Amino acid sequence: MLTEKLDRLPSMTGLFGKAAFRTDRYQLGDPIPRLGNSVDDVYVDQNHLRAYQALCGFQVGEKLPATYLNMLTFPMVLNIMTHGDFPMKAMGQVHLANKIAVHHNFDIRQPMSLSATIGDSQLTSRGLEWMVEGSVKVDNAIVWSSVSTMLHRCKTDIDRELKTPVMQEGISQEWQVDSNMGRRYAKVSGDYNPIHMANITAKLFGFKKAIVHGMWSKARCLAMLSEQLPDTGYTVDVSFHRPLFLPSKVLFYTKQCPRQTQFSLFNPISEQAHLEGSISQDFTNA
Repeated sequence: MLTEKLDRLPSMTGLFGKAAFRTDRYQLGDPIPRLGNSVDDVYVDQNHLRAYQALCGFQVGEKLPATYLNMLTFPMVLNIMTHGDFPMKAMGQVHLANKIAVHHNFDIRQPMSLSATIGDSQLTSRGLEWMVEGSVKVDNAIVWSSVSTMLHRCKTDIDRELKTPVMQEGISQEWQVDSNMGRRYAKVSGDYNPIHMANITAKLFGFKKAIVHGMWSKARCLAMLSEQLPDTGYTVDVSFHRPLFLPSKVLFYTKQCPRQTQFSLFNPISEQAHLEGSISQDFTNA
């Protein structure tokens, strides 16, 4: 594994500039290098935390949303994706799934050590699925971790699998997602991917309209389920199915099961799922 020690969190502006000029060198069967990086002495900016909480619908305070640290580690992931040894374009990667594990609570005034590494990969009918893993340590103990599954779209000889459609189950409520949500989330997160900024830039990457950030959607769902979240020691697992175009109305469903809380977001017109997820205290593969 090639692990780089960083002095500070990378600049998102500079990374998106590098990403714009990256070319795709990946060929079917090529191994994905085990790149990684880490940075110490990162502190939570409480003004930034409050802005994130307010935007995503969390109660404003010192409690870290499970998705907040995912946002903090994203510059490190983008740094890996713009590394000279990374064979694929950073732009155009599709976020398929994200699993977060909240291991322990900690004082948000303490310094954190963040790391990100490339994980396993496999070919599927849609292309190359690859994983990136993140973790946060405080006092040398892991307090938070995540695994994101990404898709590099390319042709393969693998037959397409039939998947069980996501069903609309549980209690529902309707949300309105405003047309400027992509820009508002970018201002807080630093993720200025063009597919989220405006219709004209989204079309350059194959989308008919601008789409909202998947991790905003996940965060908004968690904010709605704050009362069902354990204090600590839980996982939040989400699969992203279809982009959420801006502006949109969505139906948010929740269902309480014996060992987990399930949730989903649906398009009320097409009745197709944007995402589905679950909250549990099962740390298998966390």
